[in-house]
Amino acid sequence: MLWTPKIRLVTVLLSIVFVLGTALQNYVIIDLGLIERSMRLKGSPTEDAPTYLSALRLVGNVFIVGNALGLLVWFRRRWLFWPVLAINVGQACGVFVVPFEVHRAAIEEYGWPGVLPSVVTDGGAVLLSIALIVAYVRSRWFTRTGDRVRF
Repeated sequence: MLWTPKIRLVTVLLSIVFVLGTALQNYVIIDLGLIERSMRLKGSPTEDAPTYLSALRLVGNVFIVGNALGLLVWFRRRWLFWPVLAINVGQACGVFVVPFEVHRAAIEEYGWPGVLPSVVTDGGAVLLSIALIVAYVRSRWFTRTGDRVRF
């Protein structure tokens, strides 16, 4: 797929937002106390909280690096389409994968700003994934060669 100017700009701008939002969520909002609180809300023992926190931060780091890869879309590299789409689809799944108790604990500790980075990154990843899929389908459906289609 060739990157149209609009889809390229949207992808780069949202990638910047996602890198910042994921880093904020990963290193400021989520801490050991919040994980322990969320485990208590779920009724689980808290001795595994450090392991869960490490795993959650590892996943967050993968998304930070993946979203940073989206910044390279500015240079119109065709091969970036599939990795950028995969990262955004994966981040969009955060809505279903992260237990609700983590969000509830974040709301209790920080109020609504505690879940705002997660809502923006996960919800934005849903929208960007849809936009990328539509752009890909349009570029394949309406042209035989995969040439650029205005988005």
